[in-house]
Parts: sequence; structure tokens; C-alpha cells
Amino acid sequence: MNFADPTLSAQAQGHAAGTACPNCGAGDTRLFYRVEGVPTNSCLLFETREEALGCKRGEISLHFCGGCGFIFNAGFDPDQTEYSDRYEETQGFSPTFSRFHRNLAVELVERHGLRGREVMEIGCGKGEFLVLLSQLGENRGVGVDPSAIPERLEGVPGAERVRLIPEYFEPGHCREEPDFLCCKMTLEHIPDTADFIATIRAGLTEANGTVVFFQVPETYRILQQCAFEDIYHEHCSYFTETSLRRLFEGCGFKVTRTAVEYDDQYLTIEALPSAARSRREDDPSVSEIAELVRTFPERVAAHRDHWRALVRDASAAGRRVVLWGSGSKAVSFLTSLGLAGEVDCVTDINPNRHHHFMPGTGHRIVPPDDLAAIEPGLIVVMNRIYKEEIADHVRNLGLTCDIACL
Repeated sequence: MNFADPTLSAQAQGHAAGTACPNCGAGDTRLFYRVEGVPTNSCLLFETREEALGCKRGEISLHFCGGCGFIFNAGFDPDQTEYSDRYEETQGFSPTFSRFHRNLAVELVERHGLRGREVMEIGCGKGEFLVLLSQLGENRGVGVDPSAIPERLEGVPGAERVRLIPEYFEPGHCREEPDFLCCKMTLEHIPDTADFIATIRAGLTEANGTVVFFQVPETYRILQQCAFEDIYHEHCSYFTETSLRRLFEGCGFKVTRTAVEYDDQYLTIEALPSAARSRREDDPSVSEIAELVRTFPERVAAHRDHWRALVRDASAAGRRVVLWGSGSKAVSFLTSLGLAGEVDCVTDINPNRHHHFMPGTGHRIVPPDDLAAIEPGLIVVMNRIYKEEIADHVRNLGLTCDIACL
């Protein structure tokens, strides 16, 4: 794994300057964080260790736009990414996430009167959220996602009103305007953000008043907490409230609501089509983000050193180390820290991931119940919001071990 120098020289920054911002079009952005040789597909399921070790690799080259505060991976290569039925992203097997997901659906149904309405989701994954909207309001839903697996919804109550299209979104999928259009945890995978939002806006009219709801990872937290595990190749677009709002306002939407949710991990925005197009100037929050960006390389290097030492010390002491969570955070954690040899295995509550192998390092993903035989000395939890849920599971297995949370 090759890293840029944590203090990234002025010469290197100069060479990287000039890449245009895909969010606002500003021509002067600055490179501030680079990682090379990372897996380009963090959520693909690999059948063999050899296949996982031979996965496609690319680079992370984060640029910051001083105009709108947007951050993007200029090293993103769409030809190296794959979204197919091998892509396993669902979090619905977690009781913690399921409660959040249901509560979010309830709030949206109540706030926007979504009963008996036409709803659409771009990037619907396996369709769980559309089914919730159908169940709660007897809504009719269409979901578009190349990783969708329609068969998984067979026999699920409410799914009879949901149609999944396993394709990439195109304007033709939205010939008739829906009453509610949502896009959750997808925009961060889109490199040409302004073009994408403008395409959606072109298919909507003010008269119909379609409510648009987007959810993305919240980047202010990533910068502030040095959450390097939340930075990976296929997340090519990183938003704070400022850059997300400016994107929608600049593409012809009136923003009606923004919120930070799920332990400050998710940023949401709600908007309506509008004839007015506005761009905010001199937003003081951009300067605050710029300062976090300036100090990020040095701070994140120290943060990585802490976690590398924690895992290596445990391994050197003869304690078995297990990561809990096998998604993108775990792939980033393992490959960023170079800990392939010190981590014994990875576990995940999602049964669809069991007995597959982690991209980049080839770790086998085992069911949580297998940990009773493995007897870990240290479990590293990839997302601290699941700490109590995981601690309960560990106690029920009769295990006594240290649990450390990112």
C-alpha cells in the first residue's frame, strides 16, 4: 500500500491543482489525501481467496474545492467498478439499522403524506426501503439498481406493489413523474454529481411537485474524526451540508430540509423542483472545512498509527484478532493499515456474506456464531453504532474479550 506523504508537499499539491470540481465547476481544486493500490470494489462477494486477492485495484486521490467545499476522488475509475448481483450492500440484518430504516420511512410517509402514491428509488439496492414505503402507506414503488435481485422480495408483504429494475438509472426509467423520488447512499458513487442531479431535475416539473429525498455519508464527521475507514475508491463524492445544498440549489431545486442522522454518519436533504437557480457565495462554513482539510493528512496519519499499533500489539501477544463488519469500512481498514497478517478473520451478521472472501486481503468472512470456536482476544468493530448490539451477541456466545470500536 502506497501513501502520499502525510504533509503532502506544496510541489505535489501544485501538480494536482486545476482539476475542475464536478459539483460547482470551479477550476481550481487541491489534492490533500492519496492512497494507492486499494480495491476498487469493496462490497463484491468473492468465491475464493485467490479471486479476492486478485481483485481490481485503483487509487484514492481526494481533492478539495475551495469554492463550494466539495471533496471528490479524482482517481476514481468507473471502468474498474462493478455493481451487479455480486454486490452485497444490505445492512438490513442488523436490528439497529432496521430500526433506523423503519423510523426514517415512517417519518417520510408522515411528513409528505405518502399514502397510495407513486414512489421511485434510484440506487435501491435490494429494495428494502421501497418495501417499507409500500407497507407503511400502500404506495407503489419502482426501484432501479444494477445490484437489485428481484427474487429476494418474493413473498415479502408489500413487495407485490414494488418493481425492481436491475439496471443503471437512465432518464427513460422515469417517464412519468413520481410523487416521491428518493436516492439513498448512491450519490457518493456518482462522479459527475452536477450532471446527475441536473438530469433528474430535467425530468421533473414544478407543477407536479415531486418531493426529492437524498441520503449520503456525512463528510464533516469523516474529516473531523479522521475516519479513514470511510474513504474508499468507489465513494468518489464526499458531501457536507454546504456542498450538498449548493449542488441542489444550483441545479434548480428549492431545499426544504437537511439533517444529520444515524450517529452523525448520514446527511439527508429534501427538495422540490424550482424555477429559481441560486448559488451561495462566501459561505463561512467552507473556510471551516478547508481548515479540516489542511490538517487532515497529519491527523489521519496519527490515527492510522494508533489502530495499526493496537492490532499488531494484540496479535504479537498471541491474541486472535477479529473484525466485526465485512463491508467497505473493513476493506478500507485492512488495506489502509496493511494488517492482512495480524487479523485472523472477519465476521458479519449478513448471511449472504458468509464464507466469501474480503477483497484485497482474502480474509474469510465467518458467521458470528463461529467465534465461539475461534475465541478472539480482540474484536474491532467497524462501526461504533453497533457496539451494544455486537456486545450482546458476544456475551450470548459466552466469550470474554476486548471490544474496540472505530
